[in-house]
Amino acid sequence: MGILHVPLITPFNAAGAVAPGPLEELAHSVLDDGAAGLVALGTTAEAAVLDADERRLVTEVVTRVCRERGAHLTVGAGSNDTRSTIEALAKTGADAALVPVPYFTRPSEAGVIAHFEALAEASPLPLIVYNIPYRTGRVLGADTVRRLAAIPAVVGIKHAVGGIDQDTVALVRDVPLLAGDDVFAPALFALGAAGGILASAHLATDRWVRLAGSYDAGLGHELAALAAAVFAEPNPTVIKAVLHAQGRIPTPDVRLPLLPAAPAAARTAEAALAAVRP
Repeated sequence: MGILHVPLITPFNAAGAVAPGPLEELAHSVLDDGAAGLVALGTTAEAAVLDADERRLVTEVVTRVCRERGAHLTVGAGSNDTRSTIEALAKTGADAALVPVPYFTRPSEAGVIAHFEALAEASPLPLIVYNIPYRTGRVLGADTVRRLAAIPAVVGIKHAVGGIDQDTVALVRDVPLLAGDDVFAPALFALGAAGGILASAHLATDRWVRLAGSYDAGLGHELAALAAAVFAEPNPTVIKAVLHAQGRIPTPDVRLPLLPAAPAAARTAEAALAAVRP
């Protein structure tokens, strides 16, 4: 049975500051709907544009909710610098850390393995490798993914490679693969993925949980369509627009260089959400 974690957005108030109250309410609501855990400071949280105090506030709020609810807490951490990533992991009091493959510098696949081996040796907590080549610029072969999964501290691979290819079909049998591309998540669940970390699961959370636990082809098609609508513009702009329309967060605002979702994109996502069966 696959588990579902939600990488939380960071709500902002009308003054542009982090809104801790709505963040806490949102965290409780997705757990109420069956999510097994939460991710703080992932890409969806706009972590790159939060300052140190804001990152600390977000982490404190999400940690408190997870501890109150007995939910699994993952915190996004890491950069393309091994040394600073080790330092960040030492300060992360979570159940696991979501760590991207080093980006921009594009190390060799051997360098990626060496990076995670160094993190594993120093890290006080388990690691989830975030493999997302269209953001990192580094494609990993199936053998490299298997070697990463074999590192004792690595407990999962968040798989977001932009499709379902032959390597994906093989890997889902061999490693603890977590769906990370929302549009393709239903197909990965059907193949037997260990679970998912899905931004789209802010919406129709209970249906995503149901799909992860017991695949339903019709529901899979509906949720894939919802995910496509949610990711029609840069994440998390459409999610925030829909959450704001639902009254769940105070504003739909994001921080530059992101721009708010176009009204048409929000309407399309709302229609896709309405089409998902209860």
